[in-house]
Amino acid sequence: MGEDDRKVLRDALKRWEDTVLRAALDNLPERRSEFRTTSSRPVKRLYTPLDSTGKADAERLGRPGEFPFTRGIHPTMYRGRLWTMRMFAGFGGAEDTNRRFKYLFRHGETGLSVAFDMPTLYGYDTDAPEAKGEFGTCGVAISSLEDMKILFSGIDVGQVSTSMTINSPASAIWAMYLAMAEVQGAPFSGLRGTIQNDILKEYQAQKEWIFPPEPSMRLVVDMFEFGTKQVPLWNTISISGYHIREAGATAGQELAFTLANGMEYVRWGIERGLKVDEFANRLSFFFNAHNDLFEEIAKYRAARRIWAREMRDTFGAKNPRSWVLRFHAQTAGVSLTAQQPEINIVRTTTQALAAVLGGAQSLHTNAYDEAFQVPNEAAARLALRTQQILAHESGIANTVDPLGGSYFLEALTDELEEEAYRYFDRIQGLGGVIPAIRKGFFQQEIANSAYRYQREIEDKERIIVGVNDFTVDEQPDFEQFRVPDASLRAQLERLRKLRRTRDKKKHAAALDRLRKACESNDNTMPFLLDAVRAKATLGEICDVMREIFGAYEEPLLY
Repeated sequence: MGEDDRKVLRDALKRWEDTVLRAALDNLPERRSEFRTTSSRPVKRLYTPLDSTGKADAERLGRPGEFPFTRGIHPTMYRGRLWTMRMFAGFGGAEDTNRRFKYLFRHGETGLSVAFDMPTLYGYDTDAPEAKGEFGTCGVAISSLEDMKILFSGIDVGQVSTSMTINSPASAIWAMYLAMAEVQGAPFSGLRGTIQNDILKEYQAQKEWIFPPEPSMRLVVDMFEFGTKQVPLWNTISISGYHIREAGATAGQELAFTLANGMEYVRWGIERGLKVDEFANRLSFFFNAHNDLFEEIAKYRAARRIWAREMRDTFGAKNPRSWVLRFHAQTAGVSLTAQQPEINIVRTTTQALAAVLGGAQSLHTNAYDEAFQVPNEAAARLALRTQQILAHESGIANTVDPLGGSYFLEALTDELEEEAYRYFDRIQGLGGVIPAIRKGFFQQEIANSAYRYQREIEDKERIIVGVNDFTVDEQPDFEQFRVPDASLRAQLERLRKLRRTRDKKKHAAALDRLRKACESNDNTMPFLLDAVRAKATLGEICDVMREIFGAYEEPLLY
């Protein structure tokens, strides 16, 4: 658009403001003096072509399936194949979660997503003192290969894509999954799935670390290297903004911090000696889908554009597949309310709509009762049905990037992109991602945003339906879900039997080889596989790593 065209538009806008708008405001003032997004980003009354950055459409938008992928990573998007409906599930013991997986498959789920309990996430066995009272409460307990075999009993892992949300002990859990696949007869080369394995965001937001950053990053890159050679269809990391957002970050912070972490993983892979095009196309992402429809859609579009540019221009990737940002989305758990929990269905639907309109490759929709508990079967089925209605009844999957070209959406996309680059500069000024973590930069930025958001709610500057307005005195009434006591007993007995019956010499030798690999520069994955096959437990494996790597303690920040 030339300057003459912009002048014509400015004159027309001024005329409208002085006449039509002024008369309307005199008759009916606006509801508030300023409107803001969920992330407190100011929203203008009207967006026009004047809000464009002035860059050529080909540079900003392009076409679906082509650089910079703003409009989607596939030329036909959901017209060719719908997103994977991958419901996050896990509770109790392996038997309990196996039954839930099969229930969800019967009702139309198309990919598995495993939630692990807190002891597993921290690398402890179910019978460890640190695990007491936490068995299966927020995910499935996996302490050994035997548990993993039961978890996937009757499920052909050679035919299904599996996602596993685990980070610090990710390499040990992945070794258990691979060894389980061996038992099923599924070759590594055909396995499809994703393991989260994003340790940087743990130090920034979720706080489920075990080891210090540097050895943790070494384990991440070990998985990159092993996966590239042995499990080529597997995504060996899911770089996660979800937990950064859940901790209180804004959309812009989620975008910037996630992509900064992604670029840090690429640097470490290259420093290991991997060629960027060998592993970049197996990097995946995981974003939050929050309440503000347009802000969320813009976030996903900006993410694709930034990642494509950085992979091509900064890291020198030659293969267009290396430029593509593929992402899973999950609706915002932090947005769910215990008050009037049934209205969480509406929140989840809006958030899922944002993920699909934003071009997600897979999606989990939260159940309405998750503010209280692990979802019961009926609530989980309803959450899955939400996706199915969007896919088959709403019409939003019929065309690619249906909101592309919206003045508002394109302006938001540009704003978020610019904010991300400002954050990249600040992170670089602190010495990079890990130095910024040690200085508390990410933690403080997230805490400040969380505080501001909560203050807005308490001051009723931001309305949360059922919480600070439109409230009722009724208590929620729905089926309570509890993990069976028998599941814990079965898990403990399985551990006792495993330790009693395994080959003690083989087990000790495997752990000793793992210890030496951790002390050296050897890739740890083959040694983890050997330890798992020798029936070493998760806690025993992580104890070896704690011995060599040490345990991380976050510095106090004031």
